[in-house]
This record gives sequence, C-alpha cells and structure tokens, in this order.
Amino acid sequence: MNRFVAAERALRTAAPHQLLDAVRRVLREQYAAESVELFMADYGLTVLQPVSVLPHTLEPVSVHNSPAGRAFGAQEPFVEDRPESQARVHLPVTVRGDRLGVLSVTLPGGEHVQSSLSELAEIAEVLGHEVTVAERDTDLYLQARRRDRLTLAAEMQWQLLPGRSCSRAEYELGAQLEPAYAIFGDNFDWSATADRLLLYVTNGMGEGIEASLLTNLAINALRNARRAGIALADQAALADQAVYAHYRGQCYLSVLMFDFDLATGRARVVDAGSPQLLRLREGVVERIDFEAQLPLGMFEETDYVEQEFQVESGDRLIFVSDGVYAVASPGGETYGDAALARAIMATRLLPAAEVPRAIVRELTGHRGRPVPDDDALVVCLDWHGR
Repeated sequence: MNRFVAAERALRTAAPHQLLDAVRRVLREQYAAESVELFMADYGLTVLQPVSVLPHTLEPVSVHNSPAGRAFGAQEPFVEDRPESQARVHLPVTVRGDRLGVLSVTLPGGEHVQSSLSELAEIAEVLGHEVTVAERDTDLYLQARRRDRLTLAAEMQWQLLPGRSCSRAEYELGAQLEPAYAIFGDNFDWSATADRLLLYVTNGMGEGIEASLLTNLAINALRNARRAGIALADQAALADQAVYAHYRGQCYLSVLMFDFDLATGRARVVDAGSPQLLRLREGVVERIDFEAQLPLGMFEETDYVEQEFQVESGDRLIFVSDGVYAVASPGGETYGDAALARAIMATRLLPAAEVPRAIVRELTGHRGRPVPDDDALVVCLDWHGR
C-alpha cells in the first residue's frame, strides 16, 4: 500500500471528530511530518481559525497577510522555509471550489518537500471532502469557524447556504454575507445539473429572527418547487403562495432568479424585487435591468413571467442586495452604481471566490464604520461557457 492510499484510508475510516488526529498520525508515519495543523476560514473570511480541543489551541492567523492566508487566497500550496532544514507547507482545503481552510504541515526540508507536495495537496483535498461529510455528525468544524458568537438569525442563515464558492469548467461562483455574525435576511442559493445552473439571490424584509424565518420559508419553498422539476416562473409562483399563505402580505421577500443553460449561455430570469445585477464585459461595467415584478408573498396568487438573458464567455456578473448599493457614507452619500462599478473594476483580476470579500471590504470603507445597518450580500459569477 503506497503512502497516499494509506492517508486516504485513514481519513475515510476516522470518526468525524477525529479527522485532524487521523491526518496528523498518517502524515507523521508516512511523510515524516513534525507538526500538522488544520485551520478553518471564519464566517467573515478575515482569519483562519485553528481546529483543536479547547483550551489547548493556537491563535488565529490572518487571511490577508500570513503564509497560510497566501495559500488560501491563491488556492495553491505555499512552502515557507524555516531554519534547521525545515519547511512548512500550507495546503488549501477546498471542495469543488468551496474554500474551507488550510492544512499546515511542517516537514524536513530539501527534496523531501518537493517530492511530496503534489501528494500532500491531494490529501488536503480528501480532508476537505471528509470535513464536509463530517459536519453532518459533529459541530467541531463549524465551531472552529467562529471568531465570535453567531446570532440565532445568522446561525439559521449560514445553515441555509449551499456554500460560499463553487467552480466547474463552465463557471465559477463566490458569495459573501455581511455582517457575517449577525446577518438576518439576505441569502443566496444555487444548484447545478449536467446542463443547467440555477441561482437565486434573495433580500428578505425585516430584522433579526423574523427576517431569517421569512427567508428560510421562501428558500425552502423555492427548493421544493425546483426539486419537483418545475419551471422557473412557476417556482416563483409557488414560493409566492407559500409566503403569502403564512404572512398574508404583511411580510414579503425580494428575489432575483436565474436558470442558465451551460451549453449556450442563455438564461431564463425572474426579477421579483430589489437585488441588482451588474455585468463586467470587455472592461465595461453596466447595470442590467429586467422587468420588475412583485416580491414573493406581497399579494395572493401573483403570476410571474420569465425573461431572456444571454451571458457570454468572459462575462463577470455581480449580484448585490440593497444593503450594498443603497448604503450611505457618513455624509449621506449612497454607494450607488458608480462606486460599485469602480469596485468591480478594481477587483477584475481576482478570482470569483475572492471578489465578494473585496467588494464588502470596499463597502466598509465607504460606510465609515465596521458594523452595517442593513444586510449586505455580494455574489460573483464568472462565466466561461463550453
């Protein structure tokens, strides 16, 4: 049995809460590792939190200016040379484009590191898959992601998400919610098949737990309709009925819905409310407007109509909630299309998974204070096509 197979088997047979112990043991035995640490990206994507048993744990490391953060941002292994012929290797832990964290391994230096690097990167990928599965049975990795305590509304919203990034040959997706530890109404959802990508961006009204309950009802109603194989406009209509039946028009939810054909780039669209779309194509940013329809749940038995939209290879689509484009500076100036276009241009060289975090950081500077008054949601879709 070769050493990679031994490592893979150790991870697949480990108890959910013992994945770190398993990878430590096998890397020491098979790769002469001197230390092994797993870091999970926190909800705000600002630090990498160590996975360990409290209180015996390490300090978090910055996503922005640390060797581990460099591996996380670039999604490439980064080798940090150390004295006494050691090397510390930082390996991204990622599942189908969803960036979970970094595995940091201290090894004897020299040729031993280079000869092991590709296998170690594969082990980190296997670890990512096992962490994703293990989260069904243990809170260890979810707890490790927390720099602060989540509000109950935020707990519900993060559990509702499909992930924060995703990649396939045809597209790359990235998204971020702010305030990460106290989000309450905004949300996103996506689902892909062999031929299609469905993407929903939602902006729920209200605050706190009530806003989260409204969004949970609407998202699950949309998923229920989608999984029944129902067309996009009818998904909106059924979710509209579900929300209206419960709230009788007193609460409603805005949603921007897309159904992309992966082969042609043609999309069907339902625009039911306030989320906005901006497109970066060949160096030009423009806002894309659709025919506005009523938010879900505002009135009884609303009919929705699909519109057509064409996306081309090389397009970058940025979806934002009103907590982005309507946010005001200390002087009362709204962020608006012009500032958002500048932020999109400034981040044009970043991968899709990095863009939402960068735009949110720019937004914080405009707002002039760290804590927003409203939810802010940014989703970035890079379209490659077939």
